[in-house]
Amino acid sequence: MRALVFDGALKVEEQHKEPQIGPGEALIEVRRAGICNTDLEITRGYLNFHGVLGHEFVGVVREVASQEDKTWLNKRVVGEINAACGRCATCRANRPTHCPNRTTIGIDRHDGAFAEFVRLPVVNLVEVPASIPDERAVFAEPLAASVQILEQLHIKPTDRTLVIGDGKMGLLICQVLRLTGAEVTLMGRHPEKGALVERQGVLFRTSIEPEKGGFDVVVECTGNSEGLKTAKSLIRPRGTLILKSTYHGQTTIPLSDFVVDEINIVGSRCGPFEPAIRLLERRLINVDQFISAEFSLKDGVAAFDAAFGKGNIKVQLRVNS
Repeated sequence: MRALVFDGALKVEEQHKEPQIGPGEALIEVRRAGICNTDLEITRGYLNFHGVLGHEFVGVVREVASQEDKTWLNKRVVGEINAACGRCATCRANRPTHCPNRTTIGIDRHDGAFAEFVRLPVVNLVEVPASIPDERAVFAEPLAASVQILEQLHIKPTDRTLVIGDGKMGLLICQVLRLTGAEVTLMGRHPEKGALVERQGVLFRTSIEPEKGGFDVVVECTGNSEGLKTAKSLIRPRGTLILKSTYHGQTTIPLSDFVVDEINIVGSRCGPFEPAIRLLERRLINVDQFISAEFSLKDGVAAFDAAFGKGNIKVQLRVNS
């Protein structure tokens, strides 16, 4: 099959080995996939992953390994990216995204979705309603990660919230937070990106001076240590800092300041797909405005060049659409 592979360099392979499914797994024909910031960071050395990249996708189930899973055949699906073992104490406690034996498609020991086919456990699959076109369905995974914030923290309509970082994730998180009725401010470097959420009632600022009181909730998704420093300067004592960034390399921050101000720090990663699908189906989240460019899989290297370029928000790959 054709696949976009990273092995220290990024390249398209025309004869990459097709994945072989095992018990409880499905073979999915990928229709469309999205390039995420994590994919870009992997090409810079993050996690030392080598293989087929990609974890944001929509596709059609073409094969299942178990008879009881045949109802999934020919259904259009998205999928939770963590393939858990299902047997360990963590899985039995219903925390599969933290399974110590998990693999993660396109990120950790599991080939991803920038290929004509990808394999996933059937339990990871979520059917996509016909009313959601492929180009929107691709956003299910990052939108689920945004929704995870509301799973972890009760944000009140009276809260003042701040999102730092106007990349793909920051723009989605702003839309999710505004559903709570809370005041939402986005701090970023690109007014043209801020304009995409300003029309939905989000305040946009390129800089904010530390003020007395500060924000109740700050979401850090810049991907750099400077974002952490900015977040600390803008959060109120006993406020909550939500970390959405993963960082390549080490970060150095003065933890004593967080102790003195009694800041709650919440790490936030993957989230529930079903609510994300409902938000897309009901058009409560606008993702069309975030699609900057589309490329065919055979032009995958050029697609990454575009994703690295300034001004692009979400670059998508057409695979078998």
